[in-house]
Amino acid sequence: MSQAVERAIQILEMLSQGPQHPAAIAERFGVHRTTALRLLQDLCQGGLARKREDGTFAVGYRLAGLAAAALEQFDLRASAHPFLAELGRKLRLTVHIATVEDGRVIYVDKIEPQGTVRLYSQIGKPVVLHSSGVGKAILAFMPDHERDQLLDGYVYERFTDATVTTADAFVARLREVRARGWAEDDGEYESFVNCVAVPVRDGTGTVRTAISVTALKAQTDLTVLHTHLPAIRHTAQTISRTLGWTQ
Repeated sequence: MSQAVERAIQILEMLSQGPQHPAAIAERFGVHRTTALRLLQDLCQGGLARKREDGTFAVGYRLAGLAAAALEQFDLRASAHPFLAELGRKLRLTVHIATVEDGRVIYVDKIEPQGTVRLYSQIGKPVVLHSSGVGKAILAFMPDHERDQLLDGYVYERFTDATVTTADAFVARLREVRARGWAEDDGEYESFVNCVAVPVRDGTGTVRTAISVTALKAQTDLTVLHTHLPAIRHTAQTISRTLGWTQ
């Protein structure tokens, strides 16, 4: 990848996190402030960024439009979105769907109820496999050789006291998930967040996708999330049938 393209991508990722001052861009890339300003101005000319009255730069309206149009090209998201939205409305909790793509598990869609605290996950971003519900739900049920490829060289980073940090412990956890049919994250990435997740099958019956319902523990603890499993399973089965699974 050329340096110019790589920098543009990284700047847009920074802007997606919130408005940025040219000085922050300059510090990120180790360049002079005027160079950073020029990069931002180029993105503004293309409609991918915009300058705010306070001198900071934010994501441009054209980029938002392109993103919205691009999402419609993803068959999984288009097929699953109405069912995820309905589940989110019913439970008033955050709903995710994630799938395997290019050797990673990424978030494909996210439904967040209005008025709730936004969670860290982002559409298009990789899933942390060993500390997420969707990661465990996918890995526990996917073909062995694909799971081995995803975990080849994987680093089990510790995020909280609840994080699994060894391959043997993680494999044991996946066996538990497969036996009961669903996965959970009990404060394993962020100590104040928990979730439950269920696998989704494609037309061949293979699992490379999962959905989850996530909440702040102070809002909805794991015991309450467990009571929502029938509704989550129903949504996962509906999406599976939409993808061609007939069993």
